[in-house]
Amino acid sequence: MPCSSPNRLTVIFAFALVYLFWGSTYLGIDIAVEHVPPALMCGTRFTIAGAFMLAFCWWRGRKIFYAPRQLWQMAAVGVLLLLGGNLTLAYAETRVASGLAALIIAITPLWFLALDSLLLGDHHIAIRGKAGLGLGIAGLAVLLWPDLSATGALRPQLWASLSLIFASFSWALGSVLAKKWKSPEVDPFSATAWQMIAAGLANLLLAVAIGDPSKVVWTPRGLAAVVYLVVCGSWIGYTAYIWLLGHVPTSKVSTYAYVNPVVAVFLGWLILREPITPYILAGSAVVVASVALVTSAEVKTRISTEQMQAIETAAD
Repeated sequence: MPCSSPNRLTVIFAFALVYLFWGSTYLGIDIAVEHVPPALMCGTRFTIAGAFMLAFCWWRGRKIFYAPRQLWQMAAVGVLLLLGGNLTLAYAETRVASGLAALIIAITPLWFLALDSLLLGDHHIAIRGKAGLGLGIAGLAVLLWPDLSATGALRPQLWASLSLIFASFSWALGSVLAKKWKSPEVDPFSATAWQMIAAGLANLLLAVAIGDPSKVVWTPRGLAAVVYLVVCGSWIGYTAYIWLLGHVPTSKVSTYAYVNPVVAVFLGWLILREPITPYILAGSAVVVASVALVTSAEVKTRISTEQMQAIETAAD
């Protein structure tokens, strides 16, 4: 539930920021990994973004110091979101077009629905949600069909595409655990900063371990892409997203999941000349429809036997 009634234009502006900047991060990643190895790019991006965000929270008087257990939870969430999710995406975009990557990642709400019911309690998924899950699998099959039916040189592209399914799962798992571990004592913005710092350092450690610093080629184009991802993706886009979660119903905020792929496909076609094949058109229509079904489906909590007995006792 929203905590206040913000100005309508402010809400529209915040949605525009999320739609545009998060949708465009797929393009930014595609350009960045042309020049900077994925692990080093992600490590640089999230360490800088997190450090500046934490400093800003301290300057504004927000809480930034937490118990070790809370910091470990933030670190776990950050690694799942920004190493398991974003780093896998960055590696996949070295072989997969940014638009196609965005469409495969769009299945994330399907994982949300399944993990919500498994980790956050005993829930009943409405028929609409189950239909959305089935439709999403069908849409994913359509998107991957050219790779599934290919042989030889295109096989690495298939594995890169399949890795995005893991990336979407990791992002959903991190998000659900963040929801499970949510505490009124924790400031959401400083928690996000700690998540970025933990993930950034983990990415940097991986980058050093696999020798990324020796492979980097810093060019104005690559550096501009990394700066864009830090400022527009991590600061502006994520801040707008956190703000919307506090002022607008979650069902509306979740619409980013099927707007961002459309933005990504359009920008990939416009700037990188990525082809839009019939499979992409058909698969994207099915995936977007499935996500719309899932995000609009009701998830009801089943009443346990103990709860039912308590209700009956109270009624008597």
